[in-house]
Amino acid sequence: MGQAQNPNSYPLEHFSSPIQALQTLLENINHQGVVIGGVAASLLGTPRFTADIDVVVLLGFEELPNLLHEAEKQGIITRIPNAVDFAQRSRVLLLRHINSGIDIDLSLGVLPFEIEMVERSNLVMIGDIKIQLPTPEDLIIMKSIARRPKDLIDIQAISASNPDLDQSRIRYWIEQFGEALDMPNLWEEISVLL
Repeated sequence: MGQAQNPNSYPLEHFSSPIQALQTLLENINHQGVVIGGVAASLLGTPRFTADIDVVVLLGFEELPNLLHEAEKQGIITRIPNAVDFAQRSRVLLLRHINSGIDIDLSLGVLPFEIEMVERSNLVMIGDIKIQLPTPEDLIIMKSIARRPKDLIDIQAISASNPDLDQSRIRYWIEQFGEALDMPNLWEEISVLL
């Protein structure tokens, strides 16, 4: 994992407390996670509205009780009954930061790409707040898979803010996911946004 950097300024305001709690949680689980989604897109591209915090962690189901114990110490609790059962079915643990009311969707990563994304991530400083972020390339790859309209806008913004992207890495992984998801034209769709 890379060292701290300072990306585009982003008004964290009501996200600062849950991000700090989440970063402490990630540190307590050996830095095995990275913030993705709208927060990462706002920091690596153009600031935009987001209602929650998305994160990928590299943990197995057997590690969820310890994760929840550590999360509770940081004021982060489950937001649905039987959250562990739901996570075992969906690979997503639905959490909430108590003080701010901000939801945290914690995905349990297992794919080779997700492992690489966490290993390649960078610790970024925004004012006094630390946050573990993916590389711009890896966030583009993640957003290419989701392909919602806001993801496509995020891809353009991340690309515009990061002109020296490793396009060969992006192409490799998008082609891999395109093949696995039976979307053979995925790279062609995404390449025009870069």
